[in-house]
Amino acid sequence: MFKTLDRYIIRQFLGTFFFILVLIMAIAVVFDISEKTEDFAKTSASFYEIVVEYYLNFILYYSNLFSGLLIFIAVLLFTSRLAGRSEIIAALSSGVSFPRFVQPFFIAATILTALSLYVNVFLLPSANRTRLAFEKAHIWNTYKLEESNVLREIAPGQIVYFETFDMPKLTGYRFSLEQWENGQMRSKLLSDRAVYDTITGQWHVYDYMIRDIPADQGSIGIEKGMSSLSGKERMPAERIRRGAQLDTVFALKPSDLGQRLAIAAALGRTEIADFIKAEKARGGSTVAYYEVEQKQRTSYPFATYVFTLMGVGIASRKVRGGTGVHMVLGVLLCLLYVFTMKMTTVAATNSAFDPTLAVWIPNIIFGIIGVWIYWKAPK
Repeated sequence: MFKTLDRYIIRQFLGTFFFILVLIMAIAVVFDISEKTEDFAKTSASFYEIVVEYYLNFILYYSNLFSGLLIFIAVLLFTSRLAGRSEIIAALSSGVSFPRFVQPFFIAATILTALSLYVNVFLLPSANRTRLAFEKAHIWNTYKLEESNVLREIAPGQIVYFETFDMPKLTGYRFSLEQWENGQMRSKLLSDRAVYDTITGQWHVYDYMIRDIPADQGSIGIEKGMSSLSGKERMPAERIRRGAQLDTVFALKPSDLGQRLAIAAALGRTEIADFIKAEKARGGSTVAYYEVEQKQRTSYPFATYVFTLMGVGIASRKVRGGTGVHMVLGVLLCLLYVFTMKMTTVAATNSAFDPTLAVWIPNIIFGIIGVWIYWKAPK
């Protein structure tokens, strides 16, 4: 009997989830097509590219994104239906304990969690890369860098500065390149404008000035200001060069200054780890966003257990109003979960809040709520 009941619950759980998933994705695709009809009419993309490269990966991305909430809805609908037909009461009356009754729900949740982890870590980055490449080629407008006073350490002791950067023109204004050794500046390149050449990989620097500073000038200058040096000590001469144009190469591309944050979803497990490491070394301002993306790939699949626990606890009670009451409570909890997740991730990306805590706190809070609901559920 127990095995029959287990198979029945797992089959109904997974069946309800995938039915809702197909229905929601069909609606999402219809809305997306209606929104992008004009873009598709203007684009040179073929029907095959639109369907295979964009919409198949679109469905995969949003199926995984909304899977936790859809699992919650599936548990609420299926369990509420069982409660409404008094099947839960019949199972408990026949000697099945409530923890034993809940067990097949968590078997199904484990299957979905493992599937979500696999998709998040191994399958989705490649799918997102294809989808975002299509959007970049056929849908997106040119990316604009909103950040000003951009400062990056592109190599040890080598610092690049742009007052502003025009991403569509690949041009930076009020540009400087400093070279430091042993805590002292050795040279500084100043320019009104620097343009990146995508063919050669060079930077064309216009109206430039280069200051070459001798190794001991900085220390002698400080000593001279702090004490009276004898006139016999001579400071090494500083050399200044000027010109109209200079072609130079340094380890920086415009994409290193900034790119759409959605690109984070297209990076694989090792790629995003390497990118975070490089961004920290360069002093990038988007490190926290990429760290949140990295940690969510693990934390979000485990939210399946939280939603399952809350869903079973809420919907197993037979109440007046039936499924409607359960759905209202479920929607409120979903909104609170999303709000909490948004609050913590914003705190992580805009302040010094730890990204790992930011993505796990909602699971911890609502896991505790789920345990309380489960404890209050009729046994």
